[in-house]
Amino acid sequence: MRKNPSDAEDKLWSFLRAKRFEGLKFRRQQPLQNYIVDFVCHEINLIIELDGGQHNETEMISYDQQRAAKFEEAGYQVLRFWNNDVLMNTNDVLEAIRLVCLQLTRPLTPSHQGRGE
Repeated sequence: MRKNPSDAEDKLWSFLRAKRFEGLKFRRQQPLQNYIVDFVCHEINLIIELDGGQHNETEMISYDQQRAAKFEEAGYQVLRFWNNDVLMNTNDVLEAIRLVCLQLTRPLTPSHQGRGE
């Protein structure tokens, strides 16, 4: 796939590569737990998968869910986007990724409840 990526993968990679996105190191077409993931950032345990129409078939939906569950058990968060969304709504996809990256890089601050404030 790295030699023949989809148009959507090429487009998204142009934003993610070389620490261009939030200063994070993303890799593409990386082996992980006997699978190949489209994009992964090990720094924040984030996997991004891009799906074409074949992923809308019942068998693929089940396969993708099982695969995502294995990644989540290993501590990764999985984001999935349709190829068409990457191509037609690029800014929305990038914003969704950015928000998750911020959430994963900035730990939530403890609540100040119970301090009389």
